[in-house]
Formats: sequence, structure tokens, C-alpha cells
Amino acid sequence: MAKEILTNGSATLIGMVHCLALPGSACYGGDFQKVIDQAVADAKTLEEAGFDAVIVENMNDLPASARLNKIQVAALTACACAVRNAVSIPIGIDAAFCDPEASLAIAAVSGADFIRNAVYVDTVLFTDGILYPTCRETIELRNRLGIQNVKILADVQVKHTHMLADVDIKDSIHDAVGNGADGLIITGAACGCEAPIDLVRMAKDMVKIPVFAGSGVNVGNIKEQFTIADGGIIGSSIKQGGVLTNPVDFDLAKQIVDALK
Repeated sequence: MAKEILTNGSATLIGMVHCLALPGSACYGGDFQKVIDQAVADAKTLEEAGFDAVIVENMNDLPASARLNKIQVAALTACACAVRNAVSIPIGIDAAFCDPEASLAIAAVSGADFIRNAVYVDTVLFTDGILYPTCRETIELRNRLGIQNVKILADVQVKHTHMLADVDIKDSIHDAVGNGADGLIITGAACGCEAPIDLVRMAKDMVKIPVFAGSGVNVGNIKEQFTIADGGIIGSSIKQGGVLTNPVDFDLAKQIVDALK
């Protein structure tokens, strides 16, 4: 029987499939087959190492834009479909930096199980300008597409951004739950920065939905994080040197799995 993931107490290990820069992005390398091949290989490596799920994300499209252009959406869809056909574990979609319309559309086409929404109820500043809450459009589109089974994992006061007002994170947590999030993600300030354990604990004490550590989970802290969090989203610590364009390293991924056991 398959493990039930994205639930309270599930200890869900979610590995990141950081796609190489996609066509349509400023730093695209010109070889889309290489992009597909590495995404599929990374997903297979994570499944073989014992991860419970993966997220397919255009993390290497830099400089990051708030929304994807049409070429990027088409390319990320192709990557997601290739990953879906290559592994049997659940997959999620993160059209980064925050494009829930693209994420849900890709999920509908690829048969993905969940999406990550970086800016769900907050108003934040990041390198492409001001981002406003997307909870309403996310819920409305999910309903219109008839994919209510696709879960929404929502970040609160997400990494790589600055809040435009002094909002207590407790209010962001309360708003995310009240506006239909199926799970919450707590992050540190940037990729590789540990999600503060006191914030993870506070979120768990406040809500009944699952709470995930969204950055900085590694071999050294996974046991502590998972005594509180219901799961973790792991990316840089399974790459050699923490370089996000590197393939997923099987040994590093397996060390994470073994450390949790």
C-alpha cells in the first residue's frame, strides 16, 4: 500500500526537481532535451533513494519573473509530463516565482498531485517587483478546472521576499488556513537556510493542516525538524556543493532518507 503523503504526521520527504533554465528564460542554454533528461534523471534518483514525492520547478529561470511566459509554461509542462511518466511517486508543480495559474494548468495536464504557491496571502517585494496575494485566483481556478484533488501547499512569508507591511506571521498562517490552503510551508530567509524550528512549532500549534519545513532541511537537522514538521521540501542539500544546476546526487539523497530512519 502506498504511503499517504501530505498529511499530518506523515513525515513526507519531498525532493526538488530543479529544472535547468527553460526556453523562454533569459539564461536558457539552448538544449531542451538536456533539460528534460536531467529532470527525469533527478526524479528517478529521488524515487530510488526513497523520497516520497517530488516537486518539478523552474528554479533556474533567472532573473526570476513573477509569472511565466507562454514558452516557459509549455516547457515546464513538457518537463512535468516526462517526470510523471518516469516515476510512480506523487509529483507537485511550482511555477516559480509565483504563477498559480500556470502551476494548476500544468497539474491538470500532467496529472500532478499538488502545487506549491509561494505568495498565497501575503503582499511582498522581490526582485521582479511587488507580488499580491493569489489565494482567490488559485481556489477559483482549481474549481473551474475540476481538479479539487490537487492540493495547495502555501508558503507564509516566503524566502527571497520582504513583507511590505509589518504583519505578524501568525496572521499570515491564520489567513492561509482560512483561505483554503491544504498545507503550510515555513521557510528560512533563502534557499539552504533552515526554517526556524520555533516557527514550525508555532504553526503546528496553531493549525490542523500539515506543516512542512520548506528550506534548509539536511542530514544534521532532519530528525529535529521532523519531530515537529509533517514533512520537508529538500533541494540544495541533495546537490553537490549546494549548486542548484547540479543533478541530484544519489548518495546525498540517500543520506537524508537514512538519517530520517
